[in-house]
Amino acid sequence: MIADISRDAAALTDFPAPLISRVRTPCYLISTAAIQRNCQILAEVRRQTGAKILLALKAFALPAAFSVIRQYLDGVCASGPVEAQLGREDFGGEVHTYAPAYSDRQMARVIAFSDRIVFNSLGQWQRHREAISQAMAGGRQIRLGLRVNPGYSEVATSLYDPCCPGSRFGLLPEELRDADLRGISGLHFHALCEQDADVLARVLAHFERKFTPYLDQMSWVNFGGGHHISREDYDVGLLCQIIKDFRARHNNIQVYLEPGEAVVLNAGVFVTSVLDVLDRQPPIAILDCSAETHLPDVLAMPYRPHIIGAGQAGELPYTYHLGGISCLAGDVFGDYSFTSSLNPGDRLVMADMALYSFVKNTTFNGVELPEIYLTDGAGDPQSLRRFTFDDYRRRIA
Repeated sequence: MIADISRDAAALTDFPAPLISRVRTPCYLISTAAIQRNCQILAEVRRQTGAKILLALKAFALPAAFSVIRQYLDGVCASGPVEAQLGREDFGGEVHTYAPAYSDRQMARVIAFSDRIVFNSLGQWQRHREAISQAMAGGRQIRLGLRVNPGYSEVATSLYDPCCPGSRFGLLPEELRDADLRGISGLHFHALCEQDADVLARVLAHFERKFTPYLDQMSWVNFGGGHHISREDYDVGLLCQIIKDFRARHNNIQVYLEPGEAVVLNAGVFVTSVLDVLDRQPPIAILDCSAETHLPDVLAMPYRPHIIGAGQAGELPYTYHLGGISCLAGDVFGDYSFTSSLNPGDRLVMADMALYSFVKNTTFNGVELPEIYLTDGAGDPQSLRRFTFDDYRRRIA
């Protein structure tokens, strides 16, 4: 049984039932057609505004899909040397790297793979300034930036709020006062999480009020990620106007956006099978996957994944408590209802699972990693990686 997805007709376009039946579970199934549609929206923002758009590798780092994404975006943003190297070797385009701090060893690799390096503090910049100067004297073309904290956000979950009180992210305006910024050409801020253009407008007002005195010295500014641009009801027109107006106020400064989710929104699903059903109140369905290891944001945020065709507890005739296969007592997805009873072998499809999923996997408890499939909508899905015991063994020693 595949859950009734009559209420999820949009998902049928990229993930029809026959396709779901041809993959092994548990697995991630990624649609390049859906990614392309998202990227076309982003490309239109680029065209209208002159902004450059980067893929946030922290959200989605699947080289097999880069050939589609690089047609529309300008490069990637990385969170350290590993992602920077992936961006340089597998994606191409510009590579921007930011981390709260870099060791000397990390910085040597960041320098080797990055076009722009963003520092979280003046101390970090000063610590690595000589190494960067030497690399530039040897021919490396690197531009440097500072992350700043606008001191304002509307992120509801503090775990994901870069501007929460006591945040370690970004310089405060008083920390820049009287600083020698020679060698710094850009500013970076990040204050959004799955939010709309109107929120960006309010964040931008705080950013400009606090940091405009430094913008005249800069040639670029990065508005960070968290922009939900490809969501159906997102106001793309407002975003474009915000960017154009900002550039007009600041000498046509180059603007960057670095979305992750917007690139792959609704472009992937997670397919899992029922292994057992326990006769409890409500009945408990044990799945062949784990929230703890396969979809950790389910527990960390927390949030309830949408299962195609399922409803809230009690909404449809059959309600189940869905649990994972790890030994963690709290490894559960929540209560869901279905139009028919669940039985071992039934498949469930969790929607919008391209982002922050396989990039966050662990092998805690020896739980096997899910297979990764790619589909272009024609023919059989392509298995990109099927993990084995050797993968588990190499991760631990």
